[in-house]
Amino acid sequence: MKTTLILQVITSLVLLTHAFSEDGPDLPFVDLSGDTKRHTIIAAGTEDVYQGHPTTLLMPDEKTIFTVWCIDHGGSAGPMARSDDGGLNWTRLDDTLPPGYSTHQNCPSIYRLVDPEGQARLWVWSAALGTRQGPGMPSIMSEDEGKTWTEMPPLGLPCVMTFSSIVKLKDGRYLGLYHKGPEGKDKSPLEVYQMITADGGLTWSEPRMVAAVEGKDPCEPFVFRSPDGNELCCLLRENKRTGRSLVMFSSDEGKTWSTPVDTPWGLSGDRHIGVQLEDGRWVFAFRDQAPDSPTKHHFVAWVGSYDDIKNGTPGEYRIKLLHSHAKRVGDCGYPGVELLPDGTLVITTYIKYEEGPEKHSVVTTRFKIDETDALLKSL
Repeated sequence: MKTTLILQVITSLVLLTHAFSEDGPDLPFVDLSGDTKRHTIIAAGTEDVYQGHPTTLLMPDEKTIFTVWCIDHGGSAGPMARSDDGGLNWTRLDDTLPPGYSTHQNCPSIYRLVDPEGQARLWVWSAALGTRQGPGMPSIMSEDEGKTWTEMPPLGLPCVMTFSSIVKLKDGRYLGLYHKGPEGKDKSPLEVYQMITADGGLTWSEPRMVAAVEGKDPCEPFVFRSPDGNELCCLLRENKRTGRSLVMFSSDEGKTWSTPVDTPWGLSGDRHIGVQLEDGRWVFAFRDQAPDSPTKHHFVAWVGSYDDIKNGTPGEYRIKLLHSHAKRVGDCGYPGVELLPDGTLVITTYIKYEEGPEKHSVVTTRFKIDETDALLKSL
């Protein structure tokens, strides 16, 4: 009863806010953020150590998850952990990694790519080597599903952040997207670039700019395939935050892209990562940056259909996943989103988890969509 009352109040506040906003909330939301039984602390922040910017990888066995992150905000790589039980328990792997990996900088991202001969490789790319201005896109790589790792030469490309998403093309190649500013520096105007690998990540095509928007800063692209398989969709953070996030589409496997346009209000945020549910809906997690949102700057998820994204319709609802206690607003939300065979969503981020002197932690939360559907119906 208490939970239902709280949710009713939240919905009333959403509707009230919308009444006084030209571009305000158009979706209800449910709040899981206070349910600590759902949470697992992978790496706890301390008064001295800031754990930041994780990404995750679910392996083909659908229970093993890897996560990588950096120390400090966009700082040095080095940490890695593995869960063998779908994110409930984690083992740190830092000491098994190449020593040079700790010199890689800024938001490492982990992927599994398979070459034409069937060799699977795990890759962890970072943005720079040595300093933020060092050689771009260094990496470590594993050819034995993460048992051992080798440091690889940097791709040598300037970027603000390395690949924030990679998607498999119909011909078996992979398309990777990243963003950069002038000379790779973190300043306007930001632009989105893509490259393609035909050999499972060992070599890449020359970068090609695919998104630039006058007066806006598109970045942190997340690319995924439409339910019918015939279209690529790419959600983009808009770093000036003058309105909503951006979205663009490709119907020719990334050869051309549509002009980026605004997303639905509920998808406005930073660093989208998502997964399609068995019932066809999508769940995307991100740092909330929607105009006038009652959960702005916290870690949230959007639930809706691909057609909602395509047609600019609102979607179904949002979920407040975790509450940020950071004094620096919006300092959370680089996620991993994994769907387990039983329907459990395991969503990982970095966040100032509690009040007090401790810095950011890497945390997972878990739920099934029928739980949040039921909460929504109870409003």
